[in-house]
Amino acid sequence: MSKRNKKSRNHRKNEITKGIFTVLEKEPKKSFNYKQIAAKIGVTEAQDRNTLIKRLVELKEKKRIQEISIGNYQVLEDTKTYHKGQVDITGRGNAYIIVEGMEDDIFIPNNKINKAFHKDIVEVYIHPRKKSKKVEGEIAKVIERYKNTFVGIVDMQKTFAFVRPTDFRMYTDIFITQDKLNGAKDGDKVIVELMDWPDGVDSPYGKITEVLGRPGEHNTEIHSILAEYGLPYEFPVEVERFADSLDTSIQADEIAKRRDMRDVLTFTIDPKDAKDFDDALSFSELENGNYEIGIHIADVSHYLKTDTILDDEAYDRATSVYLVDRVVPMLPEVLSNNACSLRPKEEKYTFSAIFELDKNAILRNQWFGRTVINSNERFAYEEAQHIIETKKGKIPKDISIREGAYTVDEEIVEATLTMDRLAKIMRKKRMDQGAISFDKVEVRFNLNENNEPVGVYFKQSKDANKLIEEFMLLANRKVAEFIGKQKPKKTFVYRVHDDPDEDKLIALNGIVSKFGHKLNFKDKKTISASLNKLLEDVKGQKEQNLVDTLAIRSMSKAIYTVDNIGHYGLAFDYYTHFTSPIRRYPDVMVHRLLQHYLDGGSSVKADKYEEKCKHSSDMEGLAANAERDSVKYMQIKFMEDHKDEEFVGVISGVTEWGIYVEIIDNKCEGMVRIRDIKGDYYIFDEKQYAIVGERTKKMYQLGDEVIVMVKSTDLIKRHLDFSLIGKN
Repeated sequence: MSKRNKKSRNHRKNEITKGIFTVLEKEPKKSFNYKQIAAKIGVTEAQDRNTLIKRLVELKEKKRIQEISIGNYQVLEDTKTYHKGQVDITGRGNAYIIVEGMEDDIFIPNNKINKAFHKDIVEVYIHPRKKSKKVEGEIAKVIERYKNTFVGIVDMQKTFAFVRPTDFRMYTDIFITQDKLNGAKDGDKVIVELMDWPDGVDSPYGKITEVLGRPGEHNTEIHSILAEYGLPYEFPVEVERFADSLDTSIQADEIAKRRDMRDVLTFTIDPKDAKDFDDALSFSELENGNYEIGIHIADVSHYLKTDTILDDEAYDRATSVYLVDRVVPMLPEVLSNNACSLRPKEEKYTFSAIFELDKNAILRNQWFGRTVINSNERFAYEEAQHIIETKKGKIPKDISIREGAYTVDEEIVEATLTMDRLAKIMRKKRMDQGAISFDKVEVRFNLNENNEPVGVYFKQSKDANKLIEEFMLLANRKVAEFIGKQKPKKTFVYRVHDDPDEDKLIALNGIVSKFGHKLNFKDKKTISASLNKLLEDVKGQKEQNLVDTLAIRSMSKAIYTVDNIGHYGLAFDYYTHFTSPIRRYPDVMVHRLLQHYLDGGSSVKADKYEEKCKHSSDMEGLAANAERDSVKYMQIKFMEDHKDEEFVGVISGVTEWGIYVEIIDNKCEGMVRIRDIKGDYYIFDEKQYAIVGERTKKMYQLGDEVIVMVKSTDLIKRHLDFSLIGKN
């Protein structure tokens, strides 16, 4: 035999051996005979079949595989170690598996993903590690699908269709038979449900469950954003019917069970366009010179009873979703905008935290329980801010939410000014104790009657916002302390925030140092103090939004849990969410547990509530993603009408494929692709957060001011591309 033929036979033998292990290891609990293995690896010729049979015998004798019964082979039980983890698909179609307790994520090349999708829970095998190589493996099987519905565009063929998912991490289209089209037409944007993915078939089978509309149309795209995250945009008919059947009238026998505060001065302060008012403040001066301040929260749990379809729906949603042009509420309108909305001159059931504070904002007494109130007035933040700034109650027409200018009652003016003074003392104390002051600028849009963005403005927190914030924080903290410090220990729902990741803080320091700022890592208190100094120093600077965003990303995520570890960002040892049960299900749980313990109830099961906390945290994350996507969508829509204009922006991100630029005037962010930058070939320099010209050495670095123009907009994919004009 020639050397070439011998080499070729050895190569074929190795291919067959590899094929044997691929088949046996893919399904380690099954056994296969040589015919089944041959069929799976495509062995058809007699010579190859003989090699296969011979290799099976050799591998068994070398104890690399086992013979379960005559001619039936299986992988050795201890040959492979499998791990359970979650899939993270990258933009290039490869994946990483995140395994709890493992330091490194497991890299999975795209040909070893084995039908798994983004965020699925899978069983993964790690290949033996080679020197200095990353941890690599392959997915053995999908244990649990993260989701089985996807948003996509219909691509009609003669007798069938494909749906092309719009999520870039979804690497396959979905095959639809004609009887599963549900009225969809070519080019429609739809929701498709995954049904099956048989072995040997390129695409999974699915059925279209809903036609969203034509791509690019406003409602189609907004509903697409919600559908991508599995968030509903309307209530089931039976839930609406149940909510409408509730008795929402105020009853004398129910008032008798509550602390009656209808005669105490009470008012609400909310955004001018608010539809629901779930918190109110009451104020009175006591004979001893102290102040009694009540934080009154809509008593949602009075109407929302456990083991009802209404409660099941509220729990499933877990949160209201605030998109640019609409709110998708947690509760139907009969509750969120009517029965539980603390509208002026209406009697309402509330759950209250009432505090006695002295002139130095030191807490002297507290009380928690169910109440009934009657709000005297409703104010917008702008009106309350005007009172704080002018020390007067004359509200001008241009900021009034009424029909024109008006004058606020003197007692409300005095109450507002006193509470503002107390709030500032409490805030200073929080900051001195290490709280972080995140006042990130929020982008808002002026919309016309067709929900088209015609302008951009920025929402910033002023004294009136901070007044409300401090008293809500006080209620949340003291409710958590009241239960958290009880002996024996009682199960409760906490809002916790872990210490920041040190590596992320070091990376943040590396970036902000380029703008002349510095973090102090001496201890926990100096980190907090230097973070606050950084956030204060960048206010009004070109890098403010970039630094604010990066600082927030360096923080851990706040979550709901029964295991209290305190709240780092607020510098509280105990913290919960008590103040927004209309829009957050954890607050409903807190109200129920608080009343249960006030009634002398014993501690509830921790496992049950931890599961509810995890669900609430997960849904909060999905809602935040949907809200961000709706802002991105509106930014792109806004920029469509400004294609011929030049804008000054700040480089907000640098990657190997391009630079991200955020326009200073409107905070819209888009990408300049590296291949589109003319005059040189640019290379990504990770250490300098920059791209550098290979020939000219010209550098575009994080934080640099540049001039850009809109190159292209894609509302469907939510992409905004810029052309780079040059440095500013």
